Amino acid sequence: MYYNNKNRMKLVPLKKVSENSEKAPFFSVIIATYNRKATIVRAINSLISQTETDWEAIVIDDGSIDDTRLEINKLLQDHKNIKYLKQSNKGAAESKNTGIQLAKGSFFTFLDSDDEYESSHLESRKKILLENPELKFLSGGLKVIGSPFVPDRFNSSKQIHLDNCEVGGTFFIEKELMSHLKGFNNILLGEDSDLYDRVLKTGSSMHKTELPTYIYHKETEGSVTNLLLTIS
Repeated sequence: MYYNNKNRMKLVPLKKVSENSEKAPFFSVIIATYNRKATIVRAINSLISQTETDWEAIVIDDGSIDDTRLEINKLLQDHKNIKYLKQSNKGAAESKNTGIQLAKGSFFTFLDSDDEYESSHLESRKKILLENPELKFLSGGLKVIGSPFVPDRFNSSKQIHLDNCEVGGTFFIEKELMSHLKGFNNILLGEDSDLYDRVLKTGSSMHKTELPTYIYHKETEGSVTNLLLTIS
């Protein structure tokens, strides 16, 4: 490609840049966090320890005031495929949506900053997705640490078992499908189940696995579900 200057004195060659000069990763892992400096290092280390390496991570700091950035700074320096962005406090759904807008992977997935992955988590899901190329959405495979009960999204005074819930951390959703759905709806409780319901309505090919490689730390103090249970 050449640029002809206005005086037409000479042609100056410009460096050709391919639109796809950087290969997109298979997975984009979105980590939304708020005041989780005590647990986020564990979460990120569980991602770094994955046997599958074709991923990027996007950490969205939702206005933390607990030195989260300082806590993970060394990890960010050592792993260039982990990006960090801090925004004003907007809530979990909007934080994930910010990450979705920045993500480049073929499939988007999530890791709550107080949870963690087993080392085979991404590898096992990639295997399922590659063996079933029609799949647009994959979920399931949960190991719970702590109480398995959470508030019902339709009535927070009632408790339901996590076996009857859709846990967003286990979601793997195709980039194009997520774009079509325009991310998560900004609701106080149940944004994961709401997204799942909207995927169902599209008629997209879906699958649920029982491989328990997503570790859900339900015992974490200050989690939204635990606070609602305490209030109710």
